[in-house]
Amino acid sequence: MNESQSRRKRVGNEFEHRIELACNYYRRKGLANIRKTPEPFKVIGKDLKTNKLEGFYTSKAQVDFKGTLKGGRSIVFEAKQSSKDAIQQSVIKEQQWDDLSVHEHLGALCYVIVSLSLKDFYMVPWYNFRKMEWLYGHKHMNRSELEKFRIPPHKDGLIHFLEVI
Repeated sequence: MNESQSRRKRVGNEFEHRIELACNYYRRKGLANIRKTPEPFKVIGKDLKTNKLEGFYTSKAQVDFKGTLKGGRSIVFEAKQSSKDAIQQSVIKEQQWDDLSVHEHLGALCYVIVSLSLKDFYMVPWYNFRKMEWLYGHKHMNRSELEKFRIPPHKDGLIHFLEVI
């Protein structure tokens, strides 16, 4: 992994960690039970000198978060981060696309939570994300197109994504 990939991975992990903190907050408040979907990974070795694991993913990526809101409605969402001023539709992998579409068809609330530079956060309905070429004329969403889905900043620093539903 080169330095650029390593930085993107760190930033992506930080973004997902901040969402997990919000999920914990919602769980404590009795508003939702949303959990991060674990990555299916098989360890095949460990380097004792560097304390690094060696392994591989055992299946295609699933949607990042799944859960239930108070009242019984399911919620499913993917978290995607970009260091640019837009998010590309192509960041959603085929398996994630299929999962979000099936959950949406079954009545779940489905979203893509977008982070631009770990400063601005948006809760984009799956319908809008998957139809962006039809809605916006291109396969990306820029800041102005994302603006109506903005998650307002909160004084506690958490990403209060349920406030925009």
